Amino acid sequence: MVINSNKSFCLRVGPRYDVKCSKVVSSTGQVIPWSNEIRYLSIYVTGSRELKCSLDTAKKSFYRAANAIYGKVERHASEEVILQLVSSKCMPVLLHGLEACRLNSAAVNLLDFVINRFFNETV
Repeated sequence: MVINSNKSFCLRVGPRYDVKCSKVVSSTGQVIPWSNEIRYLSIYVTGSRELKCSLDTAKKSFYRAANAIYGKVERHASEEVILQLVSSKCMPVLLHGLEACRLNSAAVNLLDFVINRFFNETV
């Protein structure tokens, strides 16, 4: 199997995740760089003691989608319509791929804060 070294990265997870590692070289002689965060199937995995998913990109994407909807409808639509649009179009953006990650209470609180903040400000 040929490895595309331009799209490949190494990530370390475990108790020694922050220790500098030696270079990883493919069979073709290309160096595969180390990274603190990688993207796999639109889920961002972060190097730490445990397998962790980063929610920053999902959070930004949710706000971008929700603000786009709100910017189009503004005061012309009822609160129910805005809630339905955001629930059906933006919530999947925020929650995409979360079943692959084990969420701790801080991550759940972050998701809860994002949703509550948007709905409290718009409704």
